[in-house]
Amino acid sequence: MIDENKISKHRELVFGNQNYINLISSCKIGDGVLNFLKVQQENLISKFDQSTAKSTFFIPASGSGSRMYQFLHEFVTDPTDENLSQMERFLNNIEDFAFYQLLPSEVKRKLKSHDFNLDEFVQFLLSNSGMSFAEISKGMVPFHKSGPFVLNPFQEHILQGKRVNEERISFHFTIRNADRNAISESIKHAEFMSGNQTDISFSCQNELTDSYAFDAQKNVVLTETGEPLTRPAGHGALLENLNAIDSDLIFIKNIDNIQHYSKSDASTQTWKFLGGIALWLHDEIKNIIQDPSLESLIELNKNFQLYHSDEITNLSNEEIKDLLNRPLRVCGMVRNEGQQGGGPFWVKDGAKISKQIVEKVQISSTSDQFRLMAQSSHFNPVMIAAITKDFSNQKFDLQKFKNPTNFFIVKKKHQGKDILFSELPGLWNGSMANWNTVFVEIPSSTFSPVKTVLDLLEDDHKDTF
Repeated sequence: MIDENKISKHRELVFGNQNYINLISSCKIGDGVLNFLKVQQENLISKFDQSTAKSTFFIPASGSGSRMYQFLHEFVTDPTDENLSQMERFLNNIEDFAFYQLLPSEVKRKLKSHDFNLDEFVQFLLSNSGMSFAEISKGMVPFHKSGPFVLNPFQEHILQGKRVNEERISFHFTIRNADRNAISESIKHAEFMSGNQTDISFSCQNELTDSYAFDAQKNVVLTETGEPLTRPAGHGALLENLNAIDSDLIFIKNIDNIQHYSKSDASTQTWKFLGGIALWLHDEIKNIIQDPSLESLIELNKNFQLYHSDEITNLSNEEIKDLLNRPLRVCGMVRNEGQQGGGPFWVKDGAKISKQIVEKVQISSTSDQFRLMAQSSHFNPVMIAAITKDFSNQKFDLQKFKNPTNFFIVKKKHQGKDILFSELPGLWNGSMANWNTVFVEIPSSTFSPVKTVLDLLEDDHKDTF
């Protein structure tokens, strides 16, 4: 049934005035980003190891692997110097990819003898009649070789996550429902390799959160059957899924940020480190809520840099309690080395100044705002330790702590034509806008995302055993 009211609302969002975020300055070491000495890190890791907190990895994983192989499709349909160079690198290193071990022996023979039709080989890799890499979930794409095994991200997140806390760890993946059976079977192999079963659950993005798509003339785009075209409303739609997780600690990360098992020690220790900070801060906040004072809040802020100094003056005890009694997130930040994505900033919303993770699409294209974005010293790799329970051990309603005005406008192609639609506030952007937030520097080695298949040729994805 077509919802005309919803269509009208979505049209207003897409073609109305976007509420851009106003950057004040980037967060940096000593001004919004914490940096701990090695001995402090070790103490916080020990705090996590000694805790009885139940931990859950929350990993959005509904995206397909098609973008990883986009340059293959583009080379076949529209060759350029750029995708030619990518194709040459791909073919020259073909045997180094984990998926090579899964190819039929006849295909391997032709590749080794250079006796193959390139268009047919690309079609074999991408289509359902072959390896289906353009169709399957990104989490099901073979990433790594480990001895005789070929592992995909679902399997590796479980094998590596269990190193963080084997006895009290669980995993929740958000997926496409059509992929559920294949993913479950794949995970069984990972459980077999690890020697025991794991607490694993799945959920799907609520289709009621989908957005209507429009053309440039503000008309609803129609499908081939005449129905209004809708698109998933981004990671922000997963706030509902996150809200349903009942766990003491929730670790949030992306499906494609996974190192080879032999290179995963830094990541394992970093998760424990972030978890230790979250547990430590939670204890400190609980003590202040039980006996609130402005002096204790200011001292807490010196240690954790939660708030802008202007925001914690002349507060009553009840205002202090209200400020502190919120969901908590500890966000790892790596040094900015030119990655595309968000970063940590001080932002102003009306009269309020707060710490936020901000992406370029959220800010105005005015020169001063772009300069501030360019000057960011740190980048958000999406490594977040979250506590979503209050100090009575009751779950917060996370919907009450988002900023609904921080939505995104997305422009994409559909059947060769431009379409526009809105996305809900990003899960770690506007959907967590009113959480208590800590930014902490973590090693760059914990961030090795796979955006294209060529990223799998980098050292972080190679076996060192």
